[in-house]
Amino acid sequence: MPLQTLGDYGHERDGSCNPQQVHCSYRLKAAVAILEKWGATGEQGAAILRVSRSTYARAKRRDPTWEVSLDADQLTRISLVLNIHSALRVVFDNPENLYGFMSMANHNSFFHGRTPLEVIAQGDFISLYETFKRIDTLRGAQW
Repeated sequence: MPLQTLGDYGHERDGSCNPQQVHCSYRLKAAVAILEKWGATGEQGAAILRVSRSTYARAKRRDPTWEVSLDADQLTRISLVLNIHSALRVVFDNPENLYGFMSMANHNSFFHGRTPLEVIAQGDFISLYETFKRIDTLRGAQW
């Protein structure tokens, strides 16, 4: 299944989010909330989403009046986190596995005993994307 993207609505020509059209902060806040449930630290979350620690902390506070501008890479990272969460929701019924999977050691050849969270916390885009691909395959024909 191809990666679900955020679409063209609300994006400037350079791929950045225009806060007047789409509230980038809502997307960021949703991704931060998921990362927190996965057990990510602020430093890990900031690296995964490629935002500053202060931006991550502000998103975590969920101030409804706060707005932020994000570039195309940051929006894609948010999309990947949301898609990983979506795939896990299809695979797991119980919250313990839904939110705990990312912190469980995984012994397949890509993870080599590391947790998916450890892998994506490296902060590079390839690790995040490859983790998404592997988790997305878990749902198989369930999508």
